[in-house]
Amino acid sequence: MDLENYFIDNIKTRYIGDDGAVIEKRVYAMDAFWEETHFKKNWMSIEQIAYKAFIINLSDMVAMNANTKYMLITVALPQKFNEDKVERLTSTLKRLAKEYKIDIIGGDTIGSDKLGIVITMIGDSKIPLTRDGIEDGDLLAYTGTLGSVKRDLDRLFDGERIPDNSKFYNPTLRVDFTKAATPWLNAGMDISDGLYCDTNKLLKYNKLSLKELKPIPPEIGFSGEEYEMLIAFNPNNLNKIKRIAKATNTPITIFAQATTNKQEPYPCKSHHF
Repeated sequence: MDLENYFIDNIKTRYIGDDGAVIEKRVYAMDAFWEETHFKKNWMSIEQIAYKAFIINLSDMVAMNANTKYMLITVALPQKFNEDKVERLTSTLKRLAKEYKIDIIGGDTIGSDKLGIVITMIGDSKIPLTRDGIEDGDLLAYTGTLGSVKRDLDRLFDGERIPDNSKFYNPTLRVDFTKAATPWLNAGMDISDGLYCDTNKLLKYNKLSLKELKPIPPEIGFSGEEYEMLIAFNPNNLNKIKRIAKATNTPITIFAQATTNKQEPYPCKSHHF
């Protein structure tokens, strides 16, 4: 049993289901980044851990077409942490908050046997991009190039080093594309659990099935934590989407179409370890 989804199903309200919750034009999003669940301490520097914890939360706001204004930070600090590590952690988070013009407004700290960072981001959006709204015949596409995160994660598990510019460390957020394309999109989300799982999730949310237009191999479909955009749009808007993608230097791949005909979903498995 997938206990994560079982838990979510048991507490689900009308606000839960998107990358963030839209309440009275405000957008709220929260994500956790935890040692031994999302990373191992010998894989990443303190600065890389802080950066990724921040950027995966910002990704949820980008996916909702939201402007982030505030953030709350909760940190679980191992007892073996020292002042130098705390300084490096806080300096990175403060630098990122300043760079993206986000005010840190609070949070919490607790002791733990593992390092964990939980960030809540708060912003607003004139046109929120949600997961609801896909129609029969809509095209499904993803931005960027998928697969490198799974490849580099496999290398880390094998005890190898990966480049500092790996997308495992430095996800690419499609801010400009999402802002420009949102008026022409019917739905969207970021790809955090892999293209297979997130496509299933998006279509199930809209009570639709998948008609595959382009075969997706497992090395792409199972690659989690990509944080590229998964989008759905009416075929009549294809040229508009292509023009926006070109103007924002955003590669897009159309791989499927939504259908009311019952089809087998993609295989899906948890990418956490």
